[in-house]
Amino acid sequence: MGSKNKLKRFKENETFDNVIQPTREEVVSDFQYKGKWNDFFGNDNPIVLELGCGKGEYTIALAEKNPEKNFIGIDIKGARFWRGAKTAIEENMNNVAFIRTQIELIDFIFAESEVSEIWITFPDPQIKYKRTKHRLTNSEFLKKYQHIITPEGTINLKTDSEFMHGYTLGLLHGEGHEILHANHDVYKNHYSPGEVVETQTFYEKQYLEQGKPITYVKFRVKY
Repeated sequence: MGSKNKLKRFKENETFDNVIQPTREEVVSDFQYKGKWNDFFGNDNPIVLELGCGKGEYTIALAEKNPEKNFIGIDIKGARFWRGAKTAIEENMNNVAFIRTQIELIDFIFAESEVSEIWITFPDPQIKYKRTKHRLTNSEFLKKYQHIITPEGTINLKTDSEFMHGYTLGLLHGEGHEILHANHDVYKNHYSPGEVVETQTFYEKQYLEQGKPITYVKFRVKY
């Protein structure tokens, strides 16, 4: 994407009511919507997050199928989720929002038990050992998720990385979290949940063209 297009999208994001682009200081010092997200949406419906949402395909698709829930996509790259935010506005979807921020700040953005479900879709697996702290399913991130999600809330990981899939399963087993569903190839398994196979992201389509299996884990963090 050219720099002119990026600047245009950043500028347009500023005009969208469904896009929030706080500074780091605003996030860590009593973020205005923490504990008040249902006020933002104007209802008490459950809140679902997509972390590293990219273009926002999952955020939009799930929101269309579940109008009784509120969906928030989070990514540091606003020029990417511009597409999802614009689609939500064009289709008058009032249950969708996007936040441009770092995922490691998530526990500053949401209050305890404020979120009902989390989707992590095709994250960077951060394969090198020194990048372990950046993996979105490492122990520190799981602690953050455990803080903001309800006791019965679920977390979904969908990835083309066999490394990320295996790493996550091993960690979940080792720490005693509850694995609800695990699948090494969702498109060859007739028992794959509908929301997993009915929506494909931009990158997922590329991975499928390359013949990569798409893996999935659904789990619940222990309290």
